[in-house]
Amino acid sequence: MRPKRLHSQQGQVLILGLLLASAAALVFVRYFDTGMVVAEKARQDHALDAAAYSGALVQARALNMLSYIHRAQAAHQVAMAHLVTLGSWAHFAGTEALRASMGNPPAYVIGMHFGPEHAAAYLAALKASGLEHRASEHGILASAYAEHDRLSRSVLASAGRQVAHGWGAARNQAMREVLAANYPGETRFDLSITHDGSVGFLAAHQGNPGFIPFLRQLAGLYQFLEPRNYTDRSLFPVSARCPSRRHELRRRGSTILSGDGLWQSMDTQSYHAVRSNKWIGCYYREYPMGWGWIPPAESALMNEDYVENPPEDFSNQDFWRWVSGATNWDLLGDRSNPLANSWAYSARRPWRGGGLPVFHDLASSDRQRTAHFTVVLKRTGRNGLSLTSRAAAETYFRRRHLRADGRRELPSVFHPYWQARLREPEHIQTR
Repeated sequence: MRPKRLHSQQGQVLILGLLLASAAALVFVRYFDTGMVVAEKARQDHALDAAAYSGALVQARALNMLSYIHRAQAAHQVAMAHLVTLGSWAHFAGTEALRASMGNPPAYVIGMHFGPEHAAAYLAALKASGLEHRASEHGILASAYAEHDRLSRSVLASAGRQVAHGWGAARNQAMREVLAANYPGETRFDLSITHDGSVGFLAAHQGNPGFIPFLRQLAGLYQFLEPRNYTDRSLFPVSARCPSRRHELRRRGSTILSGDGLWQSMDTQSYHAVRSNKWIGCYYREYPMGWGWIPPAESALMNEDYVENPPEDFSNQDFWRWVSGATNWDLLGDRSNPLANSWAYSARRPWRGGGLPVFHDLASSDRQRTAHFTVVLKRTGRNGLSLTSRAAAETYFRRRHLRADGRRELPSVFHPYWQARLREPEHIQTR
């Protein structure tokens, strides 16, 4: 009987083993599925981080592109300042050639009172005869000026506007392309942007008062655009009634950027001879030697003393009588060349220009702001499981090298020092 009972219990361990093997297989499958989900989630997180960084990098490139556009616009403005200065110099040289050929004033008088170098310079102007036509509103200099104005205000401004208005769409497209490269075959991604700090990050400006001082400072780097003011006095007295007075040679010139963002340049030179009479005593009789003014418009006003429609000569009237009756000039003033200014006004050569171009800068006064954003990606993963990833990135301003003066550079869209980096995602509240 006993051997029979033992035989009836054989195989029970096999059943228990099969149960244990099935449980182990189920645990292994569950563990494998969990591992695959974790791996897929990690892959999705890494892909979204790469996409977010790429988006911030696109933003940085857009801001740096705007910086280069603004620098190019400033360079065109400086070129326009040089051209308008060349224009007034050309007109000045042509009119001085005319006065030298007329001998009014004579070159020997200039040499006698102010030295041979001034007489030589005066006579050298004869070689510039006819040069004033180069400064006409249809001349080669004015045409070059108009082309710089077009490039600055039309071509570059249009490019800047497209960059400023399209950088958000370009950023989003770049992130989708990165995700498409990580998930070949998938064409639709549930991608959303939250806490988008790039919205309202930039603002367009035209005629901004902050841009004008920048251009004036930039123009100050060029000696050619500096004020051209020089006064020389005769070495000996010329009138017993005016022993302290001397004949003067006054050279005046300046290149100006007006408050409206328009360039103009003016150059004059006059010989001021000491005269006297019993009616008004001592005074200066002005003999214009050269003049040229390139205003920004026909109706522009001059910042110097002048009158409209001055006499072309004073052969039929006394200079001092005309000044006393038609102007408020100080006949003993030693500051400007009012008669040369008046002739420059009558012969003005306006060049057409539209003023400062449109440019973009940070909209906020908070210069520590960054163009940050948070991006959320939702996908259906393994076994229909919904996977959500979140990443954040920002575009920030930092010089790669310290300034030579050791000072900190504030963020702006005039320096191409914008960079990209990842950051901690913004906290999103859920209900």
